[in-house]
Amino acid sequence: MKAFFDSLSEKDKRRYAAVEVSKLGHGGTEYISRILDIDPNTIRRGIVDLEDTEALVEPRVRKKGAVARPK
Repeated sequence: MKAFFDSLSEKDKRRYAAVEVSKLGHGGTEYISRILDIDPNTIRRGIVDLEDTEALVEPRVRKKGAVARPK
């Protein structure tokens, strides 16, 4: 689960964590945030992302003109 999560883009990480939280119910956000080492607020943003059906079909990961920075 963690290896797959680490392979995702930032947007997909938020959404994946939100999907896992939705399976767990009460206490799921804190549990998944510990397991995946992600901030609970990021998960909450992922939940909002999933509720925005128009955003789900956007093909871009970065905004037009954004530059990828080397690690």
